[in-house]
Order: sequence, then structure tokens, then C-alpha cells
Amino acid sequence: MKRNILALIALITLSCGAMAQPAKAVLDKVAAVVSNKGGASASFRIASSQYGNTTGSIAIKGRKFKTTTPAATVWFDGTTQWTYMARSNEVNINTPTEGELQAINPYNFINMYRTGFTYKMKTVGTNYQVHLTATNKSRQIQEMYITVNKSTYVPTQIKMRQGANWSTIVISKFKKANLNDATFTFNAKAYPKAEIIDLR
Repeated sequence: MKRNILALIALITLSCGAMAQPAKAVLDKVAAVVSNKGGASASFRIASSQYGNTTGSIAIKGRKFKTTTPAATVWFDGTTQWTYMARSNEVNINTPTEGELQAINPYNFINMYRTGFTYKMKTVGTNYQVHLTATNKSRQIQEMYITVNKSTYVPTQIKMRQGANWSTIVISKFKKANLNDATFTFNAKAYPKAEIIDLR
């Protein structure tokens, strides 16, 4: 009886390990597609109990990005983030956390998934759905479900959990681009009357 239980545990462990490998391989292919050398652009729609609901567009290049929504424009050069709020005509400067980056940049998971997560994957219609679970309970993002087109390896939806709060990001109109690095840096000359608030 004990031998049978041990054999069953070993089988389950092997199965989970085998599942994790193709799941990570899928995310590796996604990262290769999204991390186009010249950059890429897309549209998105966010529904979040923590951050609210909005739509917008995004330009990305490596870790850099620029997002535009009706309420704000956000630039991130890989280290510093500038957020211009149209209503108040002010720019907040900060160094964002992992959770803040993922909430603003749907593609930030490609900078996170390689370490600190376990993987599971299933097929849903014409998509792969990869489930990531954080191995460290203190990590800001505890779970993510990433839906990926099986043919193109372009992500179409990211669902993530921070504490008890879930956010869903639907992505569309992904296309490769050739973007200048200046795209991802705030240009103060373009907003001469904006109030600058440095929160770093």
C-alpha cells in the first residue's frame, strides 16, 4: 500500500514537471514575439476591482513602454515612470513596483515569468492558457492566467491576482513596429505648464 502511494506521488510529480516544461516553452515563444527588436504596439481593455476599468493603447520595446488612456499617459524608460494626468495637468514621477507595472503594461509578464512561478497549461479552443502561481507568498502578483493564440503566440488576455483583487486585460491589434527610444521618455517641453511632482 505504501509503495503504491509513493508510486502515485512520483507519477503526479513527473506529470506536473512535464506540464511545466511546455508551458514555459510557450511563454518563451510569446516573449520572443513580443520582444521584437524594434518594438511593438497594441490596444487593450482593463477591468480591475483594484485599478478600475479603462481602454487604451500601448507601445513597447524591451522593458520600456508608453501607454495612453483617456485619463492619463504613462512613459517608462526601464527605470523611471512618468504619469501625466490630463485633468489636473500634472506629471507624477516614480519608480513603479512589479504589480504597478503589470497593471499598466499588459506585456510586463514577459519580464517576470522566468523565475518565482510554477506553471500549468491547458488548451482552450484555439488558445493556450498558461497558469502561473507565485512560489513566494509575499510576491505582489500571486497568480496569472495568460491566454495565448496557438498559431501566432500573441497573448490575447492576461488575468492576474494581487491579494484578493483580480484584474483582466484584453489585448488586441498587436503589431510589430520600429520605435525610437525617445518614445518612452517624458518630454517636458511638450507640457510646459504641467506641474511636476517627483515621488521617488
